[in-house]
Amino acid sequence: MAKISDLSDELLVKILSFLPTEEAVSTSLLSKQWKYLWMWSPKLEFSFTTPSKSACLRDFIAKNLPLHKAPIIESLVLCSFPGAIQPEDLDSWVGTAVSRCLRELSIDLYYTEMQPFVSLPCCLYSCNSLVTLKLDGQDILVDVPPTVCLPSLKNLELLGVLYSNNDSLRLLLSCCPVLEDLIINREDSDDLTAVVIIVPSLQRLTLNINRFCSYDGYEIVTPSLKFLSVHGYGGNSSYMIEHMPELEEADISVMLDNGKDTEMLLKSITAVKRLSFRVGYKSGEETVYRDGIVFKQLKKLKLRICSENWSKLLVQLLKDSPNLKILNLLLDDYLPFCYQKYEPVGWSDNHHASVPKCFSSSLETFKFEGYVSEKPEDRDFLSFIFKHSCCLKSTSIVHL
Repeated sequence: MAKISDLSDELLVKILSFLPTEEAVSTSLLSKQWKYLWMWSPKLEFSFTTPSKSACLRDFIAKNLPLHKAPIIESLVLCSFPGAIQPEDLDSWVGTAVSRCLRELSIDLYYTEMQPFVSLPCCLYSCNSLVTLKLDGQDILVDVPPTVCLPSLKNLELLGVLYSNNDSLRLLLSCCPVLEDLIINREDSDDLTAVVIIVPSLQRLTLNINRFCSYDGYEIVTPSLKFLSVHGYGGNSSYMIEHMPELEEADISVMLDNGKDTEMLLKSITAVKRLSFRVGYKSGEETVYRDGIVFKQLKKLKLRICSENWSKLLVQLLKDSPNLKILNLLLDDYLPFCYQKYEPVGWSDNHHASVPKCFSSSLETFKFEGYVSEKPEDRDFLSFIFKHSCCLKSTSIVHL
């Protein structure tokens, strides 16, 4: 069997690229052959874990990163506790990586109110090679220059970052012509009053919204979107969402002030094939929407129940989903099933015209998770589904 030292330097460098950078550096003590091998590794990860070692690590990076021999840096990961990385460090290190055709950058700065904001170097916003950018931390300030251009960026994560002004996000996204995957976590300190996402190339969008965020509205224009996830608190914001004709899957869980935005959300996703939906209202308003919104391609519906008038929404969704195959109802723990308000016409055998078309032609799987009481309404609800669903192949009732 060949010894590892008999392998080519090229293969050894590839092996080292799978190790954390600290461990890869430690191999330089093995022999002369190994002394500089780690400096050819295209993947670098530096984590500031303890204050006692931060000064040494900063000096090490400052000394060795400019001498790194890899012609292309595939990824640079920087993870730091508060204050360990200074703004001048970030400018120098990211600038060096950008000059080596950086493809992926991940910066994770733990938040503290005592830490000054850290802006990204201007050269990053014009990096032609950058494919993935991940920024995590309320110490990171996204200050987009007018000359921004990221022609290769496909994956962007903005997790709790700050923005220099209300137009920073829109400007950044407008200069990413091939962006496919976008994740935005909004925190209460980001100061955005309006979120504008106009990205024709975008295929996957995830929005996580803190309930204390500032709100004026959301404008979303993503005609190529295939996956949409919106979680959080809608407040009194307004939604302007254009139709998404390519949408395959949506996961929506929001708390709103009124029912108008429900219609706007649903109207934009009528092409969806798999839908997980949970909507609640502070004011207890109706959750139904106007007629004319039809989900012709919807095959799977997961409805999380968290509002008193949920049955009206369910009846309308079923009526407007003629090809539904899978129905999964989940009852939130804090809203007992026996306290729900029902729309009797939805479950009554005296109104056969109200039986959803999918019951007789396509519904194959029904699953309910929650508490079912002995009240007649509960039995009516379940018996109506079982009686009129002619194509059912699988049923499940899970008492939680």
